[in-house]
Amino acid sequence: MNLAEWESTRQSNPVDVIELVAATRDWSFERPCDDEIAVSVRGLWTDYSVSFSWMETVEALHLGCAFSMKVPQRREGEVLKLLAKINENLLVGHFDLWPSEGAVMFRHALLLSGGAEPTSQQAERLLASALESCERYYQAFQFVVWADKDADSALACAVFDTVGNA
Repeated sequence: MNLAEWESTRQSNPVDVIELVAATRDWSFERPCDDEIAVSVRGLWTDYSVSFSWMETVEALHLGCAFSMKVPQRREGEVLKLLAKINENLLVGHFDLWPSEGAVMFRHALLLSGGAEPTSQQAERLLASALESCERYYQAFQFVVWADKDADSALACAVFDTVGNA
């Protein structure tokens, strides 16, 4: 075994860390195989289906977070405009539209090159950042899909920061 092979020897499956976090938080989860886990998380606006997949070939722990919202074909163009505007403001991760399913999904990945092991803090932060983004923009998607608002109006209505206190 050369140095590169030794450095990339993984001690455990990164999905094991996600399972530990989910069990500790008492979240409902299902692990269909060693490299995948699906977690259900209750949010403020909706419930989220979060899937984690270990992608060995690129050494990345992929997160996909979907919420139950079917985008009608007639609103796909405006949803894509909204996605572009939202993604411009995100530091990590991005939103996608899966047209075949009409679903909006937040995606992000944790790179674990060279055999790096994820910590529970990294796993929690990965999940927290996904949920924060979904919660922040959920209403904007609702406005575009169900209230027929354009992307700019939807963002203006849904995303504003409160200053001060009442």
